[in-house]
Amino acid sequence: MTHLPPPAEELRLLDAELRQLDARRAQLLTRRAWLVAALRQTAQPSRPWAHPRTPSAGAPRPETAAPSVQNVLLVLGGVLLTLAAAVFTLVSWGHMGIAGRALVLGAVTLAALAAPVPLLKRGLRSTAESLAGLGLALTVLDAYALHEAALPGTDGTGYAAAAAAVLAVAWSAYGLLPATAALRLPLPAALAAAQFPLLLWALAADASPYVITAALLVTAGLDAVLALRVSTASVRISAVVGAYAVGGWGVLGAGWLSLTADGPGAATRAGALLLLAAGITLGAAWRMPSARHALGPAIASGLLTVAALGGVVRSGVSSEWAVQAHLVLGVALLTAVRVSRLPDAVRQGFVWASGAVQALALVWALPVVALVVLGPAGWLGRVWSGAPADARAAVAVETPWPPDAATAPLVLLVVAAVLALAVPAEQWRPRARLGALGLLWGAVLILPAVFEIPYGAGLTVLGVVTATTLYAGRTTTSDDRTPAPDTHTTTSDARTRAPEARATTPDARITALVLALVTALGLVLASLASQTATLVVLSVLTVLFAGASWRAGLAAVTAPAALVHAAALASAAGAAADWPPARTALLVLAVPAAAALLAARLLEPRTVVAVEITAAATGLFAVGLAVTDPPLLALVLALCGVIATGTALRPGRRPVGYAATALFVLAAWVRLAAWDVSAPEAYTLPVTVPALLLGALRRRRDPRVTSWTAYGAGLAATLLPSLVAAWGDPHWTRPLLLGTAALLVTLLGARHHLQAPLVLGGSVLALVTLHELAPYVVQVTGALPRWAPPALAGLLLLALGATYEQRIRDVRRVREVLGRMD
Repeated sequence: MTHLPPPAEELRLLDAELRQLDARRAQLLTRRAWLVAALRQTAQPSRPWAHPRTPSAGAPRPETAAPSVQNVLLVLGGVLLTLAAAVFTLVSWGHMGIAGRALVLGAVTLAALAAPVPLLKRGLRSTAESLAGLGLALTVLDAYALHEAALPGTDGTGYAAAAAAVLAVAWSAYGLLPATAALRLPLPAALAAAQFPLLLWALAADASPYVITAALLVTAGLDAVLALRVSTASVRISAVVGAYAVGGWGVLGAGWLSLTADGPGAATRAGALLLLAAGITLGAAWRMPSARHALGPAIASGLLTVAALGGVVRSGVSSEWAVQAHLVLGVALLTAVRVSRLPDAVRQGFVWASGAVQALALVWALPVVALVVLGPAGWLGRVWSGAPADARAAVAVETPWPPDAATAPLVLLVVAAVLALAVPAEQWRPRARLGALGLLWGAVLILPAVFEIPYGAGLTVLGVVTATTLYAGRTTTSDDRTPAPDTHTTTSDARTRAPEARATTPDARITALVLALVTALGLVLASLASQTATLVVLSVLTVLFAGASWRAGLAAVTAPAALVHAAALASAAGAAADWPPARTALLVLAVPAAAALLAARLLEPRTVVAVEITAAATGLFAVGLAVTDPPLLALVLALCGVIATGTALRPGRRPVGYAATALFVLAAWVRLAAWDVSAPEAYTLPVTVPALLLGALRRRRDPRVTSWTAYGAGLAATLLPSLVAAWGDPHWTRPLLLGTAALLVTLLGARHHLQAPLVLGGSVLALVTLHELAPYVVQVTGALPRWAPPALAGLLLLALGATYEQRIRDVRRVREVLGRMD
């Protein structure tokens, strides 16, 4: 039988067990808290089981960490100290001899180079890097001092080449020393110095431009080899930067030599340099392990190959066929896609290079299209001066017609053919065909100017193109439904083609609308040569865009376009009637009035917003026309206020009433300004005083109202205009009164803990003080030596870097004090 202890004994045993369990639980909870804290401090991305602490959703994250900001300050301080030392070395030697100068520089250099060793032992890595950079910079000054002291007769360029080589070796040795191996600056600096010896030796030997360019390309090639073989990140990055920088200059030099080649021999030599650069980039792309990184060099290799061969071909053909020759070579790069031995990244890079060549050809041809569209803008300065003889004269008003533009349509057609036929990707094929249609439109647009047809016929062609593109936009909107699959089409095919059909319809509509608007712009500009042509073209375009607005899919664009053309027609009609601009503004106001009435009847929200924005723009245009006549300007502003008031009566447009109020107030101000009133306080104080009283009453009734809501508008109404007037006032009375008022406002804000008076008053007081003290600050700054400002700035930045955390705490304390105010 089971032995049961007495109740008292059993209770004692249970209490003992519970005490042991509580003690063990406390030990386990303590251990768990320590482990969680340790994991949060040492969690890394490679440990998914560690749960790093994440900031709360509501707390803003700092853009920069404190150590990074401290490093930036230390680096900037070191740079400014280096600049100050350079200025002191080169300009402000004083009365020391050349030997004394060299000794001073040597001692400072040795101290700067030795200082990082104890700093690294103390863990002050950032400061050590900054001083090491200062020491490396001082070695350059040492080399200069050595040349001036011991080798003054040596050739400067040759000495610079030797000094660059010696510095590269010395900096490499300094960076590889065990005591300074932790520094990341010496080895990249040595690599940077190694970029100059070959170039400087070539310059010292008076070599030809071809040899100098070859030196640059060889240096870039060595950088590329080093970047592909080293494993140190800083050295690899420096090598990549050097390869791109030096190689870029070499490519630019070879390209310039190819462009300025005066014969096949010079073009061949320049082409050989470009092929050398192409080989370097192709080898780098071939050896890169990452396809993403190899794409750029592969593209550069293809472009350089086209430039090399195109330069040779260009030297044997006429100038008008040079672009076409490069275009053919660029299209030929597409054959690299079929070469299976090339890496995928290289083939893709050649495809991108081909696209870049075609894009460059378009860059050459599209200015001709832009000249046809925007060239007639020259008629803006000679409106209605007389119809030109032909279509070319109508577009080449102030800009001469390009001499080689006769082949521009051919370039557009070739690129259009490539887009229509050579784009294999299904997702890009519809967009490529739209681009091909756009290029075809450009080719048709420039044909009248190329063939120099009569002026009237050219305007007719532009009008037909505008109508055609608008009709194309209407036809795309009429087919919004997906066609049903026929009996030979499976359900899956229909499902995959339906989204594509729906996706291409908006793109085609947008393309058609853009082409129509651009063509209409060119047509309007070209019609400015003749008064009759202007009135007829504007009338036709107004009717054309208004008729296209019956389609819901086009109305959001065509309705505003019709209003714009109507406003232009009203302006042209006023000018034809010899009305002054201010009087013409009254006629232009009929357009926003009609737009406000039209917007009340429209149903589509996008169209309503577009019409209202256009109405506001035309109203602003009317205000601009009337700005020369203040009485009529006040009338125009008042009429605009009436139109805005009518718009504010519509549902959902109540905020427009604020604009209407502002227009009425502005109309009153313009009327008062016509009476030559120059003191803004006469108008702002009558607004400020009631506004402050109302704000005080509101805060008394509702203490939760902030000071910005209660006093911000009233204070700004007087302080800001008075501040603008004070900055332009040569006398002392207004700044003194404004500064006194700003001081009182600031003190009241500080006394009652109100944020708006404190911030506004303090800002205005600071700006007034700055305005008054600016001349004296300029005089004091001009009296200092040239090296003193950067030296003081460097010391200030070093001090800020050393006390960065304390400054951050001070700024946070000030922000907290302002945040506690109302």
